[in-house]
Amino acid sequence: MLSASILLFAGAAESAEAPRVVSFNLCSDQLVLALADPGQIAGLSPYAADPGLSIVAEEARQFRRLDWQAEATLALAPELVVVGPNDRSVTRRMLTAQGLKVVEAELVSDIEAAKRQIRQFAALLGHPERGEKLIAKLDAARARLAAVRLPDAQTALVVERGGYMQGPQSLVAALLAEAGLKAPAGAPSGYGGFIPLEKFLTLRPDIVFVKDPPRAPQDQGALYITHPALAALYPPDRRIALPTRYTMCGGPALVAAFDYLADTLGRISHKP
Repeated sequence: MLSASILLFAGAAESAEAPRVVSFNLCSDQLVLALADPGQIAGLSPYAADPGLSIVAEEARQFRRLDWQAEATLALAPELVVVGPNDRSVTRRMLTAQGLKVVEAELVSDIEAAKRQIRQFAALLGHPERGEKLIAKLDAARARLAAVRLPDAQTALVVERGGYMQGPQSLVAALLAEAGLKAPAGAPSGYGGFIPLEKFLTLRPDIVFVKDPPRAPQDQGALYITHPALAALYPPDRRIALPTRYTMCGGPALVAAFDYLADTLGRISHKP
């Protein structure tokens, strides 16, 4: 009887330190997969297994994907629920009212915020040592990118469909800064904004990063990116594809983003 009581106590302690978790958020999906035990993961967001958005899509396929109903989440008996800044407030209130611990995964826009978030989630999931290991990987990937330099390139812009440009307060700007690149004078401020193609061409950044470049001008949004004037000014070694999955989240996605840019820019820097 005593040994059974000890086992029961140990199980309760383990549950408190390593809670059963569901994630409604794309970025927390990736943190949960990196930091939690598989047995802790009760469900991930519907976006977790989308390879266009998540760097851990293949790994995420083995786990249940959530719908947006609070009732379905309660049936999974989680002890921790992670939501994003813009997730459904009604669902959030219902889960909180049922006594569940609901934590918001905040947007990160710089490297230090990404590190704080890793430590926060590692602690919440009961594995703080894994958080430190992930941060060590982040720092190592960051150093690899910092070692790559393009002597004739100092400015860059990230352009999306329809002419949206990422601004200096975005996570993308923090990412490019590690490669010694910054936006040219006159670029959008804050988190970014739309600018006409004519203005973009006058800004003349040394390098253009294109978010998920379309293969053909099949619609108005793609026309901007595939315009002949842009293609003429920016040959392939100055017009670089930047997949969306590297630009949305900190954590494991940021590690992958550093390595992607280090590899891509490294190839350019070694061209004769």
